[in-house]
Amino acid sequence: MVTVASPLPEAVRRKLMRELLLHSAWPGSAQALRALEVTVVALGELVPWRYPARREMQFGEWLRDDLRAGRYEPAMLDHDLSILVTKLRRHSVAVFGPPAQALFEDVPASHLRQSLADTISQWNGPQDWHGDERNIILALARIWYTACTGEIASKDRAAAWAADRLPPAHRPLMAHAARAYLGGLEDGLAGMPGQVARLIHFCKGEIERALQAGTLPPR
Repeated sequence: MVTVASPLPEAVRRKLMRELLLHSAWPGSAQALRALEVTVVALGELVPWRYPARREMQFGEWLRDDLRAGRYEPAMLDHDLSILVTKLRRHSVAVFGPPAQALFEDVPASHLRQSLADTISQWNGPQDWHGDERNIILALARIWYTACTGEIASKDRAAAWAADRLPPAHRPLMAHAARAYLGGLEDGLAGMPGQVARLIHFCKGEIERALQAGTLPPR
């Protein structure tokens, strides 16, 4: 997470994206490089806090092909910043500048709930998760965990938590997604469309019920 004083000019955003390509690599594809995820925000867009907040830039390996082809995401409103700032204020290390707890305001619980709801609203049918089944299944596990506990967990930890609460028919698929993620393995989930759809819709239903309860549990 990088916080800058003012919005990024378009030329700077594009140059940063190209430079980051040289210092990042897809997991397991290079010995000396790790997969980077870099989010840049302008302080005035997050303080005072508002929802949704705007991010200046986000870099990740999932964008590599687009960046090589000259396609760059613009600055945009991003509901996920509610989750990211909440996580930063709870668990982060300042490499330069003040700690996140001093720099950013607390995200209201209502905004965190709205962010979770806005995220799951993107996934309604097979066209929304085709080719990205594993990431979405594990994201749903994390969202479900947060909706019920108020905490934010890693994908594997949230998947284990969710598996304990899933009906027996859904547990193997959640566990399979987590194993493939941890091992960097092919998951074959695209070949199980019915099972994937049923698991996703079940998780969405549980999240919606938890969010409708109205309050996140206190930390």
